Amino acid sequence: MLQHGNGAVPARGAPSRRRFLGGTAGAAAAAGTAATPLLSGCGAANADGGTLTFWHFYDPKASDPAMVAQSKWFDRLIKDWNDTHDVRIEPYFVPGASYQGSKMVTAFASGAGPDIFLLSPGDFTRYYNGGILADLTPHLDAGVVEDYGTSLASRTVDGRVYALPMEVEPLAMFYNVPVWEKAGLSEGDIPVTWDQLLDVGDRIRSRTGAAGLVFHTDPGYYQNFTWYCWMWQGGGEVVDKAGNVVFDSRGARQALALWQDAVEAGIAPRTLPAADDRITAFTSHLAGMWQIGIWEVQAFKAGAPDHEYGVFRLPVPSGGEYTTTLGGWSFCASTQGANPDAAAEFCGWALGGMSDESINRSVEWCTGVKSGISPRASALQRATAQGGYDSWAMKKFKEDVFPGGRAEPRYPPIVYKAISDAIQATMLAGKGVASEADRAAQTIDAFMKSYQGASLL
Repeated sequence: MLQHGNGAVPARGAPSRRRFLGGTAGAAAAAGTAATPLLSGCGAANADGGTLTFWHFYDPKASDPAMVAQSKWFDRLIKDWNDTHDVRIEPYFVPGASYQGSKMVTAFASGAGPDIFLLSPGDFTRYYNGGILADLTPHLDAGVVEDYGTSLASRTVDGRVYALPMEVEPLAMFYNVPVWEKAGLSEGDIPVTWDQLLDVGDRIRSRTGAAGLVFHTDPGYYQNFTWYCWMWQGGGEVVDKAGNVVFDSRGARQALALWQDAVEAGIAPRTLPAADDRITAFTSHLAGMWQIGIWEVQAFKAGAPDHEYGVFRLPVPSGGEYTTTLGGWSFCASTQGANPDAAAEFCGWALGGMSDESINRSVEWCTGVKSGISPRASALQRATAQGGYDSWAMKKFKEDVFPGGRAEPRYPPIVYKAISDAIQATMLAGKGVASEADRAAQTIDAFMKSYQGASLL
């Protein structure tokens, strides 16, 4: 495991009067930071520890039927726990934009964070280094770690598990069949190289008026998540296995240039069609191709079952090698609540058991109410046997897109922000690729020279 500085990691107990790092820290702060800043203030949201809060972002009143079904999955899970345990869990819905923005950071910084929450790999080090993540290892059944396999790698530090993934979500390219047909395209035109991707996108734009190719445009962890795979395909990395900052590389520069070229040529839009509602964008013929994840399969099934679309794995650059980014959310327990042990026990009970009930929860989540690759071997095998990957789209993801994928990195906020700034500057502001790659590399290098915390790899 890669370590920097003295290799120390924070104690798992509640930190005292330390600042929890927000994701918008600038480069100047990065250069002068000796270690990833941590949490300010502690204290529990629940004084008696008798009721624990579980924050999630699945809207029970959404217009999207898939999201409503996913919210009900959480309700059933919590009811099953409450029916059999003295400590009660209460769900708390937070809108996605707020959840993935500042609300969680602000809540923990004020000592009012949730007891149980969902966390993406991209934000793991912020919360681990902040001393917020409870150790789930004591609450896992024998054999569970092996069952999860490599799915746990980005959620583990020194052999201890601090988050339990509920899914694995590979990225691919979705294409809109009616728009393709209007542009005179067919399955034979599916691109396998970056040049072909831009050519097909340009033909869609010029012949139909639809966005030829959609990359995510809003800055944030999600945009970075969708960009990393393009860098990896060309051999680029942020930090190598020896601990060296290597971001300013051919792989990173050509990935930045790909997105910049697509926007400047008018192939990719500067703003997301239909306000990022992919179903509406496809059914209204506003987009021809869109880089999205496996979760969209269930969204189409629930929201537009008759709309014809296709999926292909991401094209590669000349001399490059295929990969994609594997995302997915995890259950975490906070050390800051009045009953961290019960919160950690809940996570283990829900997703960390070898019982049929625990395995079936993963099966239902990944192939029932949502679409994903089951992170556990037992659940993947069971879901496959039950026909969860029989549909053409799920089969495509499981057999063609998922193999060769890499887990979303767990970079600290300053590292993530330096990369995000480079993407935004080159993609939307027309800044030079070489200068932005160099600037980001210098920011990351300055930070990493004194970084102390969980390994980045």
